[in-house]
This record gives sequence, C-alpha cells and structure tokens, in this order.
Amino acid sequence: MRLEGKTAIVTGGASGFGAGIAQKFVAEGARVLIADLNRSAAVTLSEELGDAALSHQVDVSDDTAVKGMVANALEAFGQVDILINNAGTTHLPAPMEEVSEEDFDLVFKVNCKSVYLTAKHLVPHFKERASGVILNVASTAGVSPRPRLNWYNASKGWMNNATKGMAVELAPSGIRVNAINPVAGETPLLAKFMGEDTPEMREKFLATIPLGRFSTAQDMGNAACYLCSDEASMVTGVCMEVDGGRCI
Repeated sequence: MRLEGKTAIVTGGASGFGAGIAQKFVAEGARVLIADLNRSAAVTLSEELGDAALSHQVDVSDDTAVKGMVANALEAFGQVDILINNAGTTHLPAPMEEVSEEDFDLVFKVNCKSVYLTAKHLVPHFKERASGVILNVASTAGVSPRPRLNWYNASKGWMNNATKGMAVELAPSGIRVNAINPVAGETPLLAKFMGEDTPEMREKFLATIPLGRFSTAQDMGNAACYLCSDEASMVTGVCMEVDGGRCI
C-alpha cells in the first residue's frame, strides 16, 4: 500500500499504459481519476476498479476541458497528490516532409500542450499545499529518435526537457517532477508506431530491444508507482528509461 491515502489524476487512463498505471495505483491504495477522451472506456475501467476510481471525459489539449478535469478531481477528492501526464498520440511513420500539418498540430497539442495545461491548472494547488508529484509519460523516441517518426520523436524530446525544467523550477515548492520513457508496448498506438501490425514488423521491432519483448502496462504501472511514492522522495528531474535496454 505504497500510495495509501494518495489521490491521482491519470490522463489517457482508460487504456494502454495509462490503464496499467491506474490499476497499479488503486492496488497500492490510491484513489484515481481516470481521465480520457474515450468516455465509455474510462467508465468501464473505473467500474472495474471499484469505489477508488472515478471517470472523467477530457480533451487534454483544450484549456476549458483540463480546467474542468482538475475541478472535478478536487471536488471528488478534496486534494490531488499526483498527476500522470500519460495521454499521447503519434503520426503514422512517414518522411518528415510528408507528415500533414494537421497531424503535426495534433501530436504537439496532445503530447506537449497538455503538459502546459495541466501545470497551469494544477500547479497552483500543489504550491498551496507545498507538495505534489508530476509524472510525464514520454518515450524512448525522445531519447533515441527513429526515422520516419520525426515529429513524434520531437514531441517526446520536448516532454523530457520540460520534465527537467519543471523539476528545477518546482523543487523549492516541494513538488517533484519525473518522466518515464517506455519502448513501444501492447497499446492502441502500437500499430501506428510500426505502420502496420504484422508478425514480420513485430519481429523487426523486437530485434531492437535487448530484453526481447515489448513494454507492458504493468511495467509502466510499477515504474510509476515507485516514482510517485514517498520511496522516491529524493528523486526529481529523472527521465527513467523503462525499455528493456532499447536505448543502450
């Protein structure tokens, strides 16, 4: 029960890595707001997790929607201790100059602007309490970029840099900020990363991971639990690779 008495918001929490984090947090004693664009999936997971979980539909790239998400969490929980910026998207693999402006804008709105918006609306609460933890879910693509995913790579590199800048600025206020960098896993985005989900593409992708498997939602939940718990009270500004050796 490492998170007993804690409350958390998990964006993109209805599936993939976000769902794994939400499940782990509830198992460790936290109450969780599962915030997702997919309302039905968020409701389904919150019902599975019981009274410790609530659902909330949100577009993390919209200022009014994020403000409402934070207000809902504060009304339900009384306080928020942990923010997980997990919501993310990508463009399909393509030469950088062929990625549409629409796809470029969407990637940066969901992957980057969302971090600004959640900080805008939640950091004042953390500062008032002189306590809080932010965890950004970035990607190995932001550490070791791969061809044909250039603008996605850049958005996750932005997130890693933002994590360190946030950590330095917010540390005097008692707020810790870290990131995790997963390699691709069994999530709804896997097919987009690979371009097509075939046994051949999976074999090719797995060949780049020394431990020989994809990341799982449980892997991310375990890493997030440590970084957001009091066990990591001296850890801030860290961008932890949870990637089976992909970035070595």
